[in-house]
Amino acid sequence: MRVGIIGTDNTHADHAVRHLNEERALGAARVVAVHGGTGQRAEQLGVPTRVERPEELIGLVDAVIVMDRDGSLHRSHAEPLLRAGIPVFVDKPLATTVADAQAILEAARAGGAPVTSFSALRWNAALEELSSEVGEPRAVVATGPVQRDSPFGGVGFYGVHAVELALHLLPTPTAAPVVSVLEGAVLATVRAGDAHAVINLVERDASTAVPFHLQVVGAKAVAADRLLLGKDYTLPSLRRFADMVETGEWPLGADDLLAPVRVLESVTEAVRNASISA
Repeated sequence: MRVGIIGTDNTHADHAVRHLNEERALGAARVVAVHGGTGQRAEQLGVPTRVERPEELIGLVDAVIVMDRDGSLHRSHAEPLLRAGIPVFVDKPLATTVADAQAILEAARAGGAPVTSFSALRWNAALEELSSEVGEPRAVVATGPVQRDSPFGGVGFYGVHAVELALHLLPTPTAAPVVSVLEGAVLATVRAGDAHAVINLVERDASTAVPFHLQVVGAKAVAADRLLLGKDYTLPSLRRFADMVETGEWPLGADDLLAPVRVLESVTEAVRNASISA
């Protein structure tokens, strides 16, 4: 499988090249072309081909990973490839607006190409372990960092991780979240079936390290743990991407892909309104 990468400024590009090209973790899958960054960056990654436009990857690759740090670029980069029938993995978030996310999904349907998107933390082994300890979750509380003024899409750049952690173990939310904006944090709660997802986003700066933490509340027990990220934490995501390309099956359904974007869009709007009124 010939893989193209869009967005070389993301350190996940280094992980992908290491796993696929150096370690051969997915057999014959190789990163063979990139878009974004400089020629020097492509050379640093050891990828032979750099293209000026995403569309130039058509015919060069069998599948693409879109991993721009700024999620607002994801639609323009993924859409033409999906319409050309090329499978695409959008490396969190799918988009920064629901309208862009829906357009990406429509492009996938039009081109008959599978598409997926998720945070690597969604596949952290701790999630299933915590869930198995408590049985059916009644509430999930996820804590993680946020940088409201991030140049890479604001709230969504870091915030998507905690949002996906909170939603992964629960049914798809059926209503908009309730958001509280504080000086040093943003708190969002959303109903998901007969349970609640609670997302606690703590402001991150150069001097503050905010760990990822998950608490799962069940009918008979409560379990919690800090999520540790090892050097291979992106590998499960790459495996799911490769399986999608091979089988044509979407790892997550359309509703599950849209849910984090809906929450993030609501949080972003609440943060914007709080800034205006401050």
